[in-house]
Amino acid sequence: MELAHSLLLNEEALAQITEAKRPVFIFEWLRFLDKVLVAANKTDVKEKQKKLVEQLTGLISSSPGPPTRKLLAKNLAALYSIGDTFTVFQTLEKCNDIIRSKDDTAAYLPTKLAAVTCIGAFYEKMGRMLGSAFPETVNNLLKSLKSAESQGRSEILMSLQKVLNGLGGAAASSHRDIYKNARSLLTDRSMAVRCAVAKCLLELQNEAVFMWTAELENIATLCFKALENSNYGVRVAVSKLLGTVMATALMPKQATVMRQNVKRATFDEVLELMATGFLRGGSGFLKSGGEMLKVGGSVNREVRVGVTQAYVVFVTTLGGQWLERSFATFLSHVLDLVSHPRATQTHVEAVYSRRCVSFILRATVGSLLGEKAQIAAAKEICQAIGKQMKAVEAVVNDTSGENKSGAADVAASQHVMVCALQELGSLVQSLSATASPLIQEASIGLLETVTSVLLHPSIAARLAAAWCLRCVAVALPFQLTPFLDRCAERLNNLKTSPEAVSGYSFAMAALLGGVHQCPLGIPHAKGKMVVSIAEDLLRTAAQNSRLSLQRTQAGWLLLGALMTLGPSVVRYHLPKMLLLWRNVFPRSLKELEAEKARGDSFTWQVTLEGRAGALCAMRSFVAHCPELLTEDVIRKLMTPIECAMTMMSHIPSVIKAHGAHLKASAAMVRLRLYDILALLPPKTYEVSFNALLRELVAEFTLTDNSANTTTSLLRSLCHYDDSVLLGSWLQETDHKSIEDQLQPNSASGSGALEHDPSSIYLRIPAGEAVPGPLPLGVSVIDASVALFGVVFPHVSYKHRLQMLDHFAECVKQAKGVRQQAVQLNIFTAVLSALKGLAENKSTLGPEEVRKSALTLVMGALDNPNPILRCAAGEALGRMAQVVGEATFIARMAQYSFDKLKSARDVVSRTGHSLALGCLHRYVGGIGSGQHLKTSVSILLALAQDGTSSEVQTWSLHSLALIVDSSGPMYRRYVEPTLSLVLTLLLTVPPSHTEVHQCLGRCLGAIITTVGPELQGNGATTSTIRSSCLVGCAITQDHSDSLVQAAAISCLQQLHMFAPRHVNLSSLVPSLCVHLCSSHLLLRRAAVACLRQLAQREAAEVCEYAMSLAKNAGDKESSGANVSPFAPGVSSQSDIHCRHQGVNITETGLEGLLFGMLDRETDRKLCSDIHDTLGHMLSSLAVEKLSHWLMLCKDVLAASSDMSTATPLGGGKDEESEKKDEMDDDTMFTTLGEEDKSKPFVAPRWATRVFAADCLCRIIHLCENADQAHFDLAMARSAKLRNPTNDLLVLHLSDLIRMAFMAATDHSNQLRMAGLQALEDIIKKFASVPEPEFPGHVILEQYQANVGAALRPAFSQDTPSDIIAKACQVCSTWIGSGVVSDLNDLRRVHNLLVSSLDKVQAGKGSSSQLYRESAATMEKLAVLKAWAEVYVVAMNIKKEAESKPKGAIKNTDDDDDDYGTIDELPPDSLITLVQPELPTLSRLWLAALKDYALLTLPAEFASQLPPDGGAFYTPETIDTARLHYRNSWAPILHAVALWLNSTGFTCSESAEAAAVSGLQKRSATVNLNQASGAMPSAKSLPEINKDRMHLILDEDDIEKESCPVLGEGGDSGGLIPGKSLVFATMELLMFILVRHMPHLSTKMSDSPSHIATKTRLSEESARLVAATVTILSDLPSLCSPAGCMTILPTILFLIARILKDTAIKSADNQVPPPVSAALQGIKNIVTLSLARTEDTQKQWTALIRSTLACILEYSQPEDSVPVPDEVSMLTAIALFLWSAGSEIIGVQSLQNGCMNRFKNALNSCDPWVQAKCYQLLLSVFQHSNRALSTPYIHSLAPIVVEKLKAVERNRPTSNTELLAVQEGIKVLETLVALGEEQNRVQLLALLVPTLISYLLDENSFASANTASKDLHEFALQNLMHIGPLYPHAFKTVMGAAPELKTRLETAVRASQASKAKAATRQPAPTMPSAPTIKLKTSFF
Repeated sequence: MELAHSLLLNEEALAQITEAKRPVFIFEWLRFLDKVLVAANKTDVKEKQKKLVEQLTGLISSSPGPPTRKLLAKNLAALYSIGDTFTVFQTLEKCNDIIRSKDDTAAYLPTKLAAVTCIGAFYEKMGRMLGSAFPETVNNLLKSLKSAESQGRSEILMSLQKVLNGLGGAAASSHRDIYKNARSLLTDRSMAVRCAVAKCLLELQNEAVFMWTAELENIATLCFKALENSNYGVRVAVSKLLGTVMATALMPKQATVMRQNVKRATFDEVLELMATGFLRGGSGFLKSGGEMLKVGGSVNREVRVGVTQAYVVFVTTLGGQWLERSFATFLSHVLDLVSHPRATQTHVEAVYSRRCVSFILRATVGSLLGEKAQIAAAKEICQAIGKQMKAVEAVVNDTSGENKSGAADVAASQHVMVCALQELGSLVQSLSATASPLIQEASIGLLETVTSVLLHPSIAARLAAAWCLRCVAVALPFQLTPFLDRCAERLNNLKTSPEAVSGYSFAMAALLGGVHQCPLGIPHAKGKMVVSIAEDLLRTAAQNSRLSLQRTQAGWLLLGALMTLGPSVVRYHLPKMLLLWRNVFPRSLKELEAEKARGDSFTWQVTLEGRAGALCAMRSFVAHCPELLTEDVIRKLMTPIECAMTMMSHIPSVIKAHGAHLKASAAMVRLRLYDILALLPPKTYEVSFNALLRELVAEFTLTDNSANTTTSLLRSLCHYDDSVLLGSWLQETDHKSIEDQLQPNSASGSGALEHDPSSIYLRIPAGEAVPGPLPLGVSVIDASVALFGVVFPHVSYKHRLQMLDHFAECVKQAKGVRQQAVQLNIFTAVLSALKGLAENKSTLGPEEVRKSALTLVMGALDNPNPILRCAAGEALGRMAQVVGEATFIARMAQYSFDKLKSARDVVSRTGHSLALGCLHRYVGGIGSGQHLKTSVSILLALAQDGTSSEVQTWSLHSLALIVDSSGPMYRRYVEPTLSLVLTLLLTVPPSHTEVHQCLGRCLGAIITTVGPELQGNGATTSTIRSSCLVGCAITQDHSDSLVQAAAISCLQQLHMFAPRHVNLSSLVPSLCVHLCSSHLLLRRAAVACLRQLAQREAAEVCEYAMSLAKNAGDKESSGANVSPFAPGVSSQSDIHCRHQGVNITETGLEGLLFGMLDRETDRKLCSDIHDTLGHMLSSLAVEKLSHWLMLCKDVLAASSDMSTATPLGGGKDEESEKKDEMDDDTMFTTLGEEDKSKPFVAPRWATRVFAADCLCRIIHLCENADQAHFDLAMARSAKLRNPTNDLLVLHLSDLIRMAFMAATDHSNQLRMAGLQALEDIIKKFASVPEPEFPGHVILEQYQANVGAALRPAFSQDTPSDIIAKACQVCSTWIGSGVVSDLNDLRRVHNLLVSSLDKVQAGKGSSSQLYRESAATMEKLAVLKAWAEVYVVAMNIKKEAESKPKGAIKNTDDDDDDYGTIDELPPDSLITLVQPELPTLSRLWLAALKDYALLTLPAEFASQLPPDGGAFYTPETIDTARLHYRNSWAPILHAVALWLNSTGFTCSESAEAAAVSGLQKRSATVNLNQASGAMPSAKSLPEINKDRMHLILDEDDIEKESCPVLGEGGDSGGLIPGKSLVFATMELLMFILVRHMPHLSTKMSDSPSHIATKTRLSEESARLVAATVTILSDLPSLCSPAGCMTILPTILFLIARILKDTAIKSADNQVPPPVSAALQGIKNIVTLSLARTEDTQKQWTALIRSTLACILEYSQPEDSVPVPDEVSMLTAIALFLWSAGSEIIGVQSLQNGCMNRFKNALNSCDPWVQAKCYQLLLSVFQHSNRALSTPYIHSLAPIVVEKLKAVERNRPTSNTELLAVQEGIKVLETLVALGEEQNRVQLLALLVPTLISYLLDENSFASANTASKDLHEFALQNLMHIGPLYPHAFKTVMGAAPELKTRLETAVRASQASKAKAATRQPAPTMPSAPTIKLKTSFF
């Protein structure tokens, strides 16, 4: 391939490669040339031009394929426009000659087509330069058009389009010729030709005035004809032509009007012409529109759908402002369409017409109008509805009967109502809270108008009105409760009107169904209200036969809707519901039989409707309240359900007796029954399987159904990827909602609410705007198929076999169309069953079952209907999956192999090739490996069958499936497959788009298979890679959007595996162009690819996208320089941009993506756009700060445009210095509404919310990037150093302004986001100083803005969640310390005061709009905010008190400024909180008490107070818990501080509350929650320590309440619930168990417990230490008897914690819990209080057993981690030191203690020895000789031995030295303790030891430092001992002369060295104390 990269074609290289590879080589050269010509030097090009022209023109006659000829033509044209043009006419003539040639053979065709393409490219590029030759060229093309075949026709038409494009008005002389010739081809049988004609005529109408004047009607007629039998592509192209021509006729372009004075068409004429197409369709036209419509015949659906799209094009071309101005006329016209009798001949046709009209409205009003204009449009729609309703009421109330046509008008009006109400609902819902003006302005009367339709005679209109109300309530949740109340009231008042009962119950059901979309919910009591209304309706149904039916239906509908509120509401009404359900059905078979005998047809209708309603409510219950489905409840439900199943078999006889009109009601019962059974576990109705299956099979095999109804589920059961085979089954497009009407299955796309009223309260399926249940006939078959799939896996093999055989029989019996219908349904059922088997992991059954299934499936693989073939292939694959046996799979594969080898017909070749693909898809590479080779070879052969594009499509699709599923096993077939794919890409005509789509799929699958290997540099790898890139290039250049989408996903895969080889500089611009494509799948693919690219290379992506904006000015592809509103401007290139040209402006790709968010409704697409912007933001926001902030600001500026937000006050003065005044104001008023250069609408609220979130992310990113972003001084100096430095703090005013705009918007979501941004800004910038005013911070100047942003959030009608957020911001602001002046703070403080008054008002005061837990959230947020403020205030007070008094200056002399020290006066903030404290403390304690109760484990639920707590109600406990969990920590902190400050003298009630609040703590207390909640920057354990001060300081309470004894009294009993100590212990225990779970035996005994002990984290360790400290203080609060009660627990815990935390560490650090435990032991053992005569014995036992425990724990064992002996020894020493010998002088304990010391002395760790010596020293020195003597006797000899041994083993480290020094100290102490007469013996042990440590002069020089230090230490000690005990010392020295000499030598040496040193430096002082002390001195 590299050889192809040269300016001239490398002919030698070309000659050397094989014939097959030449086309690829040539294409690769042309690709290279295409890139290089633009960039090359003109002189170089001119030098080689002659040769190049020769080579290129030579290629024309070498039969190039479609992509090659396109590139060839492009290059030739480019060459001439860059180089010299003198041979261009020769080349043109050469092409004309080729076209004139009479050679009509197939071999010559590619050459002709290449010549045609070249002519088009020349004219497009050079236009008027070639003007002189154009008449001849055009005539030549038109002449050959007559005789050409379809490929030639489309190619010629496309060239003509380019000729017209290039010449513009200069081609006027040929316009009519082209028009006449092209016109007739608009109804060509080839779809590709129709598309080409449409595009050609679209180009023509730009200049040819006659097309939209004289010929306007003919054009319309032509277009309608062209739409007949069209495919999707033709509909898109023709509707674009029709819509554009109509728009041009209405508003011609200025230039053409100037040239010729033309008569413009009027609006009415244009609309009437369009309407004829919508209402009449194509053929048989009479001139005038009026007569036309009288002719009979049905409307052609394809024409109607095409015209619908044309309406949208028409409006889009005229633009949003035109639509705004003419909306009233347009609306009435569009609504008239659907009231016309021709549009509504049958019910299904009426639904189709409604869908079309709704589509027109949604696509125009929904996307072209901004929010203001949408509100105006909503008003218009409202008026239209009102007008219609008045007319209807006139007819209904007209009793005289004079208005004969009235009834027809009413029937027609229902469809108008449905369209208008649905659009109104969609509008309001998309506007969300910004729609509030619609409700608030009484003059509009929206609610009255909509509710009036609830009384419309037609059910469809009533349902539409109910749906519209639901939309309004979801958009404006504060309306939900009032709506419900109003409907309930009207329902009660109008009980006697059937319409009112029906309409208002629909409305209530719809509203209840919308509750789940409103996070704040509705009050709990509304559930009770609904139940009582429903009960009343059901009870009174029988009283009045005129109302029976409506009341029955309404009652059950309401109960079904109630279920959507979920278990928390339904739980209370369940017993009543079960009773109602039981009573609807007969109790026994006898009753059922009796029932059959009586009753007339009306009674039966009511009965059946009632039972259907009951089953529907059951289904709703099962679907929405799965938590309540206990076995008992299921058993109770089964009674009525089984009865319903039995009743089914009796119904046919009832229908026979009472008439066929009962059929619909009976079908409804079946539908409801199937629906609920599908949701219940099949085991529960096993007994009824046989009867049920009979019903199901009869249902979908159409046994009792004369209509040929087909199920709609086949599409969803077939694989999504297979849609390419079923061209008719459209993939997702923007036109999906209307294109569905043209699908082949019954009633497809005719969903409407009136088919199933229950859907008004169900959740809407994703992707639908309005629920559209299909007609009952289809729904019931769908339900039977779905249930069949659920039941089949649980049926015995015998029955499976019977059913499969029965299916085959049914197919055989049916004929013609009916057979197709039956087969479709059966296949869907079989697929559903196989899917069920796969999900249940069960098998199909024994041989005969398989055989029967196989026969059924294999038979359909040869069915002429492609849908059935597709289903059969899918079924085969699923069968292979559930059978899962190699032999079975081999048999199936072999059968298809044989078929494919012999069959020649298209049908069986396609069917069996798909079978192979599906087998591989479901069995995977491993299971089907042995068939891989055969499958691939057969499919590769089929793919080359050029005679049938269908065979190519199916075989390539299957091949792609095989490549996908085989994975690495496919590697050896990659090369042949790739070369085939490339060959086909270069030869298959572009009109076979399905083949190209499949080729794209194959390419993608191959890339995935080769995978990361694509990065390699081997020869084969690079060949594969370049082939893939060529393939991508060809598909990228295809005209079909789906092929382009496939190309993008291939490049995306390539980029994932081999990023270096994907050229982003060309890919990114093409993706940006696709973002404006009219095809949804292409936009999706482009965004998905950008998302992946932005993850790794965001900067490059943005850069390349910007290059597109730079080139837009001079590229012909852009219409950007023309005003987009000018009608008829279409982009000049082939790309059909929805908004002409490429939209990248100076805001770059980011700006374009933000703009897309406003237009796109597809969920996947929007989420990908969010991700892409997120990745770009993360990578680029910090570097390009201003750019991103401007982007967000521009988007958010729309808020101020919408709302009446006042410009920011307060910040004005500083602003005006920084910015021009004018700029400030425009920022708030205009945002491109009047500005023509911005075609798009202002950003919608959802986009603005996203922008506000981006703002928060930018702040967060800057925080992680550089400190200078938050330091003004640093930022300014950085900016001076380098002006490109961009730092966040410099944009603070913008940040505040954006947060302000968002926080004061209409939209609630945006207000939340704005408040969040404001809080972030305050937190991050609160402490940033203002360099110019020392002592001030920069946020101070924005206090007015902050106040103004917060104020609206506290207004009366603000939702709870916003108030809660606003409180949080208030407390952050007050606590941030930004504002020092009390008066300034008061503004914000008053907001909190006002909300506190609301909290005090108590539970039931305000009129409730939302769920009770919303009030809980709001109140707790207020209390939490106050708590945080109070904590900060107390901290400030504490700091102020701890400062020296002089520091605070008197502030009187200078009001504004506190001098240099800008400190708050000591009381300032606290004075704001003080007045509220009495109230606050009471509420805080109440909240804590609530929380304590709510955290109890579930088993105590029954003991909770029945009427809830202070701030929660029992019904909303679950939601309330969360709010408490978020706020308890700061509240507890505040309470602790408050109690501390009052010295715990609070009123009795408050104290009781506090106590009970603390004692009922449970293990769920999550202390980690607190960390985020604290404004102060303390670490977590400190915070929790603060919280515990509350408990620590409780001895104060005790001193008052129990003056004598302390808790426990004489008896020692602590009563849970009353005892504070007990409560505290509980709390402490929970904390301990949380961090050290193994302390709890319950937990350690449980099987799930794993006995590993992890080291505590630092935070946990500090927390555990604090807990232990408190534990050890508790006995001091108790009486002696009380002590005995709690001490066992406390001592056990302390000992265990000591054991578990005393773990040896490398650095010998003592962990905090160990220190705390040791201190605790000391405190307890020395407790004087406990030792009274009564308790002495118990006390002794306790202390002894604790010591025994510790001895046992410290026993040496081979465990990991190694226990820390030092800590254990310390604990033992503490006992010895503190407890006294009478308690622990017991022999066994003594021996244990001595052993521990012996072990430590013998330890090999010098650190342990050193510590042991220190502890022994303290024991030996104990004042009680009785205690110390045994230890001295036992341990002193060991000490002496150890120290003697040092002579042989001198210390090498400081620690070893330390051990020796400590040991010597012990000996010295023993000498001192000894009596005079024993002194000599003792010194005889010490002195020789010390002397043995001395070194002689030689060894001293070479010794290490530790050894030298030991020598010095020994010498010093000897010098010290001598004078102390002179007599004894002499005696010892005299006894051993050799000692004396050693000592004397050492002394002399020492003196000599000292004399030397003295001349240089003063003598060092020896440290007398040990160098290491115990960390905590316990002694």
